[in-house]
Amino acid sequence: MKNRVLLIGNLGHDPETRTLDSGKRVSRFTLATSDTFKNSEGQKVTETTWHNIVVWNRLSDFASKYLKKGRQVYVEGRIAYRSYEDKTGVTKYTTEIVASNLLCLSPAGSPVKQTAE
Repeated sequence: MKNRVLLIGNLGHDPETRTLDSGKRVSRFTLATSDTFKNSEGQKVTETTWHNIVVWNRLSDFASKYLKKGRQVYVEGRIAYRSYEDKTGVTKYTTEIVASNLLCLSPAGSPVKQTAE
């Protein structure tokens, strides 16, 4: 079974892009997805989930050029788990989507698509 995630949502903020010492470029942004359902009392409820998205190199260039806060985007990638130490030495854990494909769905001309390869 392959680790694959498909999401359609809205950007929570403009991508934050940086270049590593190795020369690789990385961009990070959050994506909000929403699901609407009726609860046990019959009331309509909307539940929003936030996802941390990471894109590398060509996709990073694409994200920094075309993606803006609020824009609707299709993201295809894989789930990745990692840990790190914060400034106080406490180990933190995070879940990220490492994107391999992006497709802008919001109006701003025609849809724009980019893949990692």
